[in-house]
Amino acid sequence: MARFAALAALLLAVAVGGAAAQSVGSVITQSMYASMLPNRDNSLCPARGFYTYDAFIAAANTFPGFGTTGSTDDVKREVAAFFGQTSHETTGGTRGAADQFQWGYCFKEEINKATSPPYYGRGPIQLTGRSNYDLAGRAIGKDLVSNPDLVSTDAVVSFRTAMWFWMTAQGNKPSSHDVALRRWTPTAADNAAGRVPGYGVITNIINGGLECGMGRNDANVDRIGYYTRYCGMLGTATGGNLDCYTQRNFAS
Repeated sequence: MARFAALAALLLAVAVGGAAAQSVGSVITQSMYASMLPNRDNSLCPARGFYTYDAFIAAANTFPGFGTTGSTDDVKREVAAFFGQTSHETTGGTRGAADQFQWGYCFKEEINKATSPPYYGRGPIQLTGRSNYDLAGRAIGKDLVSNPDLVSTDAVVSFRTAMWFWMTAQGNKPSSHDVALRRWTPTAADNAAGRVPGYGVITNIINGGLECGMGRNDANVDRIGYYTRYCGMLGTATGGNLDCYTQRNFAS
């Protein structure tokens, strides 16, 4: 009877929470991580040796909703989107090359360090700007305003800042997490701006001011290419509305 009750409880948890009963590591295994990011430790990459699987899992464990929410397909789509966006942000790939979408996580900081120094882009999401360093630091319990280099020297901190950005709604922007899980409902202003549910809105959240509302562009193509590759590897559909070519950015 006790065993039956335990089994019934497990089935109920899966029915209610979908994939919430599993960890992100059950979808992004160590071998999958290595296959998705085959060049992250390439000698040509400045970030070689930095973005370890263990650091990713340790960071993910501090954000219980990341890569664990909804059905198994929801989880796969979210982590594919996360790695699609962050792979573009850290890419070492050559556009148009056969292996263009196999060079994610090659960089850990902005190459020229020119954007908002000393708060230039660092980590998987290329966290940028004093405000983001302040907010992310407060959220994860680190003083990133005084020590922004933590984002490019401590891999767990680096991943945690990316996950904080991913999980957090800011201003009129929804969280990328909610968009990936199809839990975001556009407002009237969003609809008027052409911002519709899909991967393209996540691009708009991350870098809409430079990439959205200006037609087809290489950055969007790169983000979509990575995402499409990862969805294929994980066995899930990309969904529609992958670009933000005709969307106005959230600041407009």
